[in-house]
Amino acid sequence: MNDKTAITLNVNGRDYDVAVEARRTLADTIRDDCGLTGTHTGCEHGVCGACTVIVEGEPVRACLMFAVQAQGKEIRTVEGLATGTTLSALQQSFIDNHGLQCGFCTPGFLMLATAVLEKEPDIDDEELKDILSSNLCRCTGYRNIIAAVTAAAKEMRGS
Repeated sequence: MNDKTAITLNVNGRDYDVAVEARRTLADTIRDDCGLTGTHTGCEHGVCGACTVIVEGEPVRACLMFAVQAQGKEIRTVEGLATGTTLSALQQSFIDNHGLQCGFCTPGFLMLATAVLEKEPDIDDEELKDILSSNLCRCTGYRNIIAAVTAAAKEMRGS
């Protein structure tokens, strides 16, 4: 039984009309049906954070959300962070502070940090570290990721 439901996902300001099974994850739908492969799938259990996207302003593990649940909601992925060829402050900070190595976890960290800093731009460094600890990186040891996010936070605050 392969019943599919027709839905429209609004991703990065663009509508995507897709037909999905009720159990299809948002992560798989974004990657396979919308063609936006920046959202990575790692553990597929909501533990690693590689699939983090922003739904209605909140960071969400896209591997734990069904695509049908995202119908009518504003979704942002890493592809939507840059404006044309101009990187977001966070993206540029990851480059400037060597906040990535293999890059697999990077989109998830970028989306988590974006959501947090947009909602709470004056977050203190310790609270920011605590939130970032929810995502996993197997390469960098986190020091440069934290440096990149805190530097971007300061720049975004104008200090």
